[in-house]
Amino acid sequence: MDKPRTLIGLLDLPGDNRDALAAALGKGHLAVVAAERLEDLPDSVELVVAHVRAIPSRQWTALAKRHPTVVVTESRLDDELLHAVDSGLVDYLVEPLRHGDVLRRLVARAVEHQRLAEAHARDRARLVELNENLETHLAMLRLDQQAGGHVQRKMLPPTPLVLNGVRCDYWLEPSLYLSGDFLDFLRFDARYSAFYFADVSGHGASSAFVTVLLKYLCNRWLQEWHGESPEALPASWLARLNHELLDTGIGKHVTLFVGVLDRTERCLHYSLGAQLPMPLLKDDDGITVLEGEGMPVGLFPGLAYPTYRLDLPANFRLWLCSDGVLECLPGETLSARLDELKRRVAASDDIEGLRAGLNVARDDTDVDHQEELPDDLTIMTLSGFDHDKQ
Repeated sequence: MDKPRTLIGLLDLPGDNRDALAAALGKGHLAVVAAERLEDLPDSVELVVAHVRAIPSRQWTALAKRHPTVVVTESRLDDELLHAVDSGLVDYLVEPLRHGDVLRRLVARAVEHQRLAEAHARDRARLVELNENLETHLAMLRLDQQAGGHVQRKMLPPTPLVLNGVRCDYWLEPSLYLSGDFLDFLRFDARYSAFYFADVSGHGASSAFVTVLLKYLCNRWLQEWHGESPEALPASWLARLNHELLDTGIGKHVTLFVGVLDRTERCLHYSLGAQLPMPLLKDDDGITVLEGEGMPVGLFPGLAYPTYRLDLPANFRLWLCSDGVLECLPGETLSARLDELKRRVAASDDIEGLRAGLNVARDDTDVDHQEELPDDLTIMTLSGFDHDKQ
């Protein structure tokens, strides 16, 4: 298919000179339409060649604003050359009939540049439109995330919370709006209370949805429990949640610590799924790292989780931290950061004491204008058993 010819407008006085100039221009892929006035040219012209005998210099600026323009003349005048530059003309050529090849190349180059400029302007306009659409979608997503964050915080237990003489305190700081960290403290009866401390892989909306599922399932399973074999409850929850997550197929796994507090025997029954860092028990004798092991929840089918028992002293505080806390501690190795966490817990009387040393102070009241943290941060403590008597 032949390439369409480019239409060039020629402004010149009628006569043999104009016909000769039109003939010199109208070669190759250029087509020429000649007129004496700009108004007589069709709108489809892409460039105008104007002779000074038809278009005086005082009209150049207005002409150049409407079309890319090349001015031609038979004699060079320096004042006109300077005025051509100031007027925004594409070019200024002396003796066009003598330099027909040069004129055609000037015109072809000018047309190409004009087309590129128009394409660039269209691309910029399209980019501006896309950016505006993106900003709109991001604003809507941000509002959704903020609303989801408010709902998720409403799902958390009040703090502090005292159940069966045990006091629960916590601090949870999402990396942005939604959190993959979650916890709860639940009363079964006057003797037993249950709690869990979870960190869903990743963060954001998909991880937050898993925390909603976790709360729903654990509440339902606690209601189904008959208070028998409390030592088996944590392992049962982990195994059942492992099955549920694998069934969903969402590709999320959870590190999880589940415990049952027995007020009568003053002990803790617990199971864990790859909890890191391990909970720390602080009492009058110092700091003890809880023992235990277990695979992450939601990765491998058919897992069974071991059950552990810990006798609790009259005065104790159990500390649980998400792995995001470790990123806020000094140390080149994981072992060094775990040792630093243990040291700081030993020196802290409450969550605020530990939090103050993490260098993550943020205004909790302004969750809509926070910088993103590298990970969700959560600290939870359980202490008792006699807080309801105070």
